[in-house]
Order: sequence, then C-alpha cells, then structure tokens
Amino acid sequence: MPTASTFRARGVGVATECTTPLIATLTMRAHFKFWPHRLPHAITVPVTSLWDNLATSARRYPDKPALVFFGTVLTYAQLLQKAQRLAQYLRGLGVQKGDRVVLCMQNCPQLVIAHFAILGASAVVVPVNPMNRAQELQHYITDPDARVAITTADLAQEWALASDALEPGQRLLHLLTTHFTDSFDADVSSEDAPPVAWHQWLLTQHAMPSMQGTRLHRWDQALAETPGVVPLPEPVVDSSDLAILPYTSGTTGLPKGCMHTHASIMHNSVAANLWVNGSSEGISLAVVPMFHITGMVSVMHTTIRGAGTLVIMPRWDRDLAGRLISHYKVTHWTNIPTMVIDLLASPRFAEYDLSSLVLIGGGGAAMPQAVAQRLLEEFGLRYVEGYGLTETAAPSHTNPPDHPKQQCLGIPILSTDARVVDPDTLQEMPVGAQGEIVIHGPEVFQGYWKRPEATVAAFVQIEGKRFFRSGDLGYVDEDGYFFLTDRLKRMINASGFKVWPAEVEALMYRHPAVAEACIIAAHDSYRGETVKAVVVRKVGHELVTEHDIIAWCRENMAVYKAPRLVQFVQALPKSGTGKVMWRALQEAERGTA
Repeated sequence: MPTASTFRARGVGVATECTTPLIATLTMRAHFKFWPHRLPHAITVPVTSLWDNLATSARRYPDKPALVFFGTVLTYAQLLQKAQRLAQYLRGLGVQKGDRVVLCMQNCPQLVIAHFAILGASAVVVPVNPMNRAQELQHYITDPDARVAITTADLAQEWALASDALEPGQRLLHLLTTHFTDSFDADVSSEDAPPVAWHQWLLTQHAMPSMQGTRLHRWDQALAETPGVVPLPEPVVDSSDLAILPYTSGTTGLPKGCMHTHASIMHNSVAANLWVNGSSEGISLAVVPMFHITGMVSVMHTTIRGAGTLVIMPRWDRDLAGRLISHYKVTHWTNIPTMVIDLLASPRFAEYDLSSLVLIGGGGAAMPQAVAQRLLEEFGLRYVEGYGLTETAAPSHTNPPDHPKQQCLGIPILSTDARVVDPDTLQEMPVGAQGEIVIHGPEVFQGYWKRPEATVAAFVQIEGKRFFRSGDLGYVDEDGYFFLTDRLKRMINASGFKVWPAEVEALMYRHPAVAEACIIAAHDSYRGETVKAVVVRKVGHELVTEHDIIAWCRENMAVYKAPRLVQFVQALPKSGTGKVMWRALQEAERGTA
C-alpha cells in the first residue's frame, strides 16, 4: 500500500531524485508568490513513451484535426495511421531499438509523421537543421552513427554530397525523401495558399539523386498500405530510454548531441501544456522550426499530447501568418520577437484578426518593451517570454501568463530548481547580483553523446543535487524572476538562432584564402546580433574581397551562420600562449556599436 512518503515523492515528479528536500528547497523561492494558483509546484511525469501521447490522442479524438497545412487537414486517426505505416517501413529497413535516425526538414506534416514514426519504431530522433550544407551534414551522419535519414527532396542532393564524401563504412544506407506536395494540394487558392515567392521551392518535383551505396526511398512508397503486413506493436521502450538526440555546439569543436529520454521530453510537454492552459480545443500556429528544441517540445509535442491542432507554416511570412491566425482562430502562438515585430509592421496588418489569441510568447531574444506594450494596450495580450537550452528541452524558465515581466526570462517551470551562483565558488548569489544560471529538474538532459568529459564539465553538485551549468550569466530580482545579462560561453544570438563561433571558424578555415579567422557578434537593429568575421588573408590572396568570403560561406554553411560582415586585418590579437583573444575583438566591436 502506498505510504505518505510515496505520495510526497510522486508529487515532486523527478524520476531520479524524488525526495522531499526538493520541496523544501522550492518552497523557499520568492517566485512562488506569483505562481499560477491553479498549478502545483511540481508534477509527476508519466512513465509512458512519447509515442503513447499520439496514440492516446488519436484514440480519444480520431476525427479531430491534428495538422493543417495549406488547406489540407490531417485528423488524429490519419496522423497515427501514417506514423504507424512509416514506423513499420523503418523496421523493414532494419531500424532497431535505440538506432539513431536523422530527420531533416522544414515544418510540414511529414516532419510530424516521421518524428513519431521513428519513436514508434523504438528508435531515436536526430533532428537536423535543414539550413545545413553538405560539409556540416557529414557530422550528423558520423557522430550519431546514423544509417537512415529522412528529408525533403529539395535537400536530398546535399545529403547525397555529404554521404558520398564519407568512407564506405560511414555512409547512409537509406535515404527517404518527400515532396512538400505529398501533404497538400498544389492548386489550393484560398487564404491558405502559400506565398507566390514560395511556389518554386514548394512545388518543384526534384529528381532523386544518385548515391554511392545508399538505397533511395520515396515517401509515397514508404506510406503505401501493404496487404498482409502485421500491425506494428507498441514500441518497447522505457521512459528512461533515449528518445531525442538534438545537437548543440559550444566554445570548441563540432556540435554535440544532447541525450534526452522519453521522460525529459515528456516532462516539458506536460508542464508546458499545463502552464498555458492548454486543452484539446487549442489551436497552435507552428511556425517556429520543429527541428529546433523549442518548436519540437513546446509546440509539437505539447500540442499532440493535448490533442490540439497544429496550423503549420514551413517558413516565416508575415501576411500568411496573419491570414492563418485570422482564418483558423489560432489560440496559441509561440514565436521569436522578430516575427511579431514583422507582423505588426505589415501594411496589411489592419486586415487581420488577432482576437482569438489567448497566449503569445516565445524566446531566443528579448521582446522590445515598446512592442510588448503595444500588444498589451491594443490587444490585451501579455507577451510571455521564456528561456531554455537544448540541454533543458526548452523551456527551463518562463513567465507566469498572468504576471509576466518584460525583457525577463521568467521563473523556473514546474519541478525545477534554478539558481544564480558564483561561477567559481558555486555559492548562490544575493538578489540583484550577477552569476551563472544553473538548472536542476526532470527536463535536464542526461549528458552529451560520446562526450563523457564534456558531460562531466557541464554539471555541478549543489546540496547533493546535479545542476546543469547553462553558461549564461544573469541575476534574480526580489520577486524571484530571472534576467539574462551576459554569457560565459561564446555564442551569437541572431533572431533566435544560436551561432557558435568555433564551428563557423572551423568551416572558414577550409577557404583557400583564409589564414586565420575569428568570429564575433556585431549589432543588428533587426536580428539583435549578427555574425562578423575578422579575417587574416593568406599571402597571395590579397585580392579576395568581403563579398567573396561572404558568398563562399553562404555556399558552405547554413545561411544563419554565414558572416554578414567581414573585416580584414593583418593579424589577430593573441595571448602569450598563442590563443586568439576573441574577447578583445568582441569588446572592440561593442565599443563601435
């Protein structure tokens, strides 16, 4: 029979450390004064798999719209059926429990179908940014030891180049491709129609590339009904099994895989749904990328678990967003502030009806106070900012919807203990004093894939609990709200996209004219920050121009990473040990902004 201590442990909802000391610590936190009265401070995380969220929603609401894409509606029953068929197909390709399967595409129904199909095959989703180019994609094949990738046809050639450049034993064995028109009617002609500028990208029927040692598969082939095939059994996974392996970069080296279990993603899916008053009647605009941790967890998984509806946009377009919000009566919109700024600036803005929105918010960059104030005064909407990292299955912090503070990270979410500590002594800092933000909770990842040293360095023990070191500097105010002030780690935030200088520098050294390069952040009035390269040219390449470098970078790396500014210098400043003094260059840049 359960005891009182059992119920106390369950109430905390931390699978690995369900102890009453967490409650004691949390109850001392000032932010609980502003905690939504309808919510507990901590939750019990379901022990079921992420696949079960889709299966349960489809069983409860089979005929309810799950996905809407350019006027085409997919019900929950249809979504589950397609995910089951694709999962069965993956099993037929040899995908087994724990295998890593790459998923690389812009927002579209196929992304959602494939994501859950991989989970349904008891495998691990490796989400990859579709902006990456062949040189970058090689790492996402070799590091997770992936042998199967799923992508859209417009990206297939990049994957072919990436795989063919590898040694035979490292190459992809299977590449499955889909066209966007596999999920919508190309002749749609209503407010749902894609912008004319997208037609070539969305409607072009790309030929399958030729690949060395890789078998190519078509989407319609994979989802075709196969007579006599035994229905796929429920995935045999535990909540502690690996589910998602998203990659994040850092101060040095190539991107690292963040190991997230079914439990860590499940926690934030449940927590986010509770926090925003989510229900099966919710309609979410899915425009933030669902290959990114925020879109994947806070939008896709949260909505699917709650049996809401996802109105999907593959890219940002302010007037399409305005039409979709108006037409489908969107209730929840997670975004980055630049999207809101752009929509409000549309000459056609007066035509759009935002009255259905009950929650609007996001992160990645601070919302300008004037814009937040306009949302409040004209529409009664409080912009709810949040904060999180790939390592914390974003978010780890968010503002209470009824008590948000502007340009603020918010407060730790359900079941989470976050603090600001001295980076050296790990002592908690007093109110208003700057320190490093550290995070403990069930949403925190297990560690970095194949990087035990990096994993050890990413965590610290405080009061017997394992805290993740965010590398971000901030402070806590007298109400317990967290604010970001600076970074310990080198990182550039361009419209919510994180750019890691070390990764860009490593790619730039492949340019024949680059002797040395240092990447720093430059001020940008729209993106917040943009990427600047300080470059030393090799002897004999003095005629290479800023335009040449920028054009090469855009061809060889994701567009958001590519420098938009290039400064040529005779030499980079170096320390006595020969290390490039990037901070000196960064400070000099800030002094000229």
